[in-house]
Amino acid sequence: MTATPLRVGLIGYGLAGSVFHAPLIAATDDLVLDTVVTANPERQEQARAEFPDVRVAATPEELFERADELDLIVIASPNKTHVPLATTALKAGLPVVVDKPISGTAAEARELAALADERGVLLSVFQNRRWDNDFLTLRKLIEDGALGDVWRFESRFERWRPQLKGGWRESGDPAEIGGLLYDLGSHVVDQALVLFGPVTEVYAEAVVRRDGAETDDDTFIALTHASGVRSHLYVSATTAQLGPRFRVLGSRAGFVKYGLDPQEAALRDGARPNTEAAWGIEEAELYGRLGSGESPVTGGGTAVETVPGDYPAYYAAVAAAVRGTGPNPVTALEAAEALDVLEAARRSALDKVTVTF
Repeated sequence: MTATPLRVGLIGYGLAGSVFHAPLIAATDDLVLDTVVTANPERQEQARAEFPDVRVAATPEELFERADELDLIVIASPNKTHVPLATTALKAGLPVVVDKPISGTAAEARELAALADERGVLLSVFQNRRWDNDFLTLRKLIEDGALGDVWRFESRFERWRPQLKGGWRESGDPAEIGGLLYDLGSHVVDQALVLFGPVTEVYAEAVVRRDGAETDDDTFIALTHASGVRSHLYVSATTAQLGPRFRVLGSRAGFVKYGLDPQEAALRDGARPNTEAAWGIEEAELYGRLGSGESPVTGGGTAVETVPGDYPAYYAAVAAAVRGTGPNPVTALEAAEALDVLEAARRSALDKVTVTF
């Protein structure tokens, strides 16, 4: 007999909630989007239009009054609300998914992890970029030994946004946990740790370049991993000419990949994983190249077919973890390790020092 799908309450229906979480939850066989929490009337109407059967609540308090009707809480609200909302949900005995960054500090992330363990419920962090097509491709190349021993990992998450957009993500108020270091930096640091393990040294430069900007919009992070790999990570909103998404150099070969995974753009355009047969598949002209030796600036080496991106795999894994039939896909303790690095990067940039672990 098929089990009744797990009922999900989604807090927040801005970019994260409406573009990423709601569509991916709805596309997961063992999940059903039960309630969306947003006080914004336009977003309430948007949620009802996109998911006719969904219930809408104006506040998290309304949602938690019906805690016994839900099986999972997803927190996609502004960063400063993550810790208090996750704490309330966990104390109610509900499994929780929190969008990255789970908190502003590693200590808070570890406190939430301890609370989840105490209550015996799942606490997972939405690090969707682990299921990007380029990351999955690179991970396979490393596992297959195609690069030999990896020496240097360059990762860029760059954009050209010379005009400010406003909102909490660009706020200089430390309570908002804004800026690119904690936004895009959460992705590139997490990927580096997954691939190459813990770090021993962190050096960073965080610059505010745009007129009127209050927080970092052009940031560089250099990591020395205990494994010996060096990671150079770039996140920027001020890059007029984008570099390769990945450039990875090893003892046998190097791998260069341009372009972002297509899943975010597809979700923004209204495509849905459960209705697209070719979900996450990339055009051949965007394949990365693997090779060695000096090559022309137009590109050398051999094209490597990109592994399809698979954001739906995250929520499928969450559902299994809630059921007790699979592991937590991204733990809060893993997120805490990434926050250790981000905190060290912030200190390095402010004090102009290299931070040693």
